[in-house]
Amino acid sequence: MNFLSKLFLPITAPIRFIQHNFKTVLFLTILFYIAQSTNPKDMQQPNLEVIELNGPIMIVDEILEKIEKAKNDPKIKGVLLKVNSPGGAVAPSVELAYAIKQLNEVKPVVAYASGIMASGSYYASIWSSHIVANPGSMIGSIGVIMQSFDASKLLDTIGVKTQTVKMGEYKEAGTPTRRWTKQEREELEKITKGTYDLFVKDVANGRGLDIKDQKQFANAHIFTASQAKQVGLVDYVDTIGFAKLLLQKITKVEKPVWAKPNKMDKLMAKMLNSTISNITTNLNGLMAY
Repeated sequence: MNFLSKLFLPITAPIRFIQHNFKTVLFLTILFYIAQSTNPKDMQQPNLEVIELNGPIMIVDEILEKIEKAKNDPKIKGVLLKVNSPGGAVAPSVELAYAIKQLNEVKPVVAYASGIMASGSYYASIWSSHIVANPGSMIGSIGVIMQSFDASKLLDTIGVKTQTVKMGEYKEAGTPTRRWTKQEREELEKITKGTYDLFVKDVANGRGLDIKDQKQFANAHIFTASQAKQVGLVDYVDTIGFAKLLLQKITKVEKPVWAKPNKMDKLMAKMLNSTISNITTNLNGLMAY
């Protein structure tokens, strides 16, 4: 037994040490891993930041927090808004647009269309200092849509009838249970037109365009990057490397240090990009709201 004990001592001794000093070993292992994996450049204070706008625009609390944090951080000198989104709901798109406007008043923002910058996501970008579009991106779709369906025949077929108590002539406008009346359609068209007029007015103001030319740059046209540049919706057609250099030039940052994205944010971005790749196969996905 003594012979076997001595024979396996090189193996058993470290195991016993680890068993008796587990916490210490774990701490030292983590410390060693951090020391080995840490890039000296990562220890430098970031002075530029990328904020990503990916996927349908519905709930924007998180991105609004990032915009506000970047605006109030004196170390961050400029922001690259990286966009790959077909747009989304009206209110959050407007919320983002005005948040970017306020941010750009404090420090420069360069918007970059990495794939799709359409409808609500284009709205969100209009008050950036500059808009750069990837040569293969799709831009525009400045328009508004409201959709429902008429399920009255289906309900009749399955023997279902709706019962409604309402106060106000237009309270049931937009219902899917029957065909809309002429007055209801006119009411919904009034809302849609009002929202569209706001959209076009803000685009014209943000991009310095003549609102009289709205049929050329708006009207729900979908443009390639080069076509969008011709009508004034973007400033440059180039890659993300150019967009970063442009922001660096505007901010006069000589030694750019980009803020590292949170690992969970990167994972979520990958999942959203997967969704967007499915949307891009169908142009209907460009109709944001």
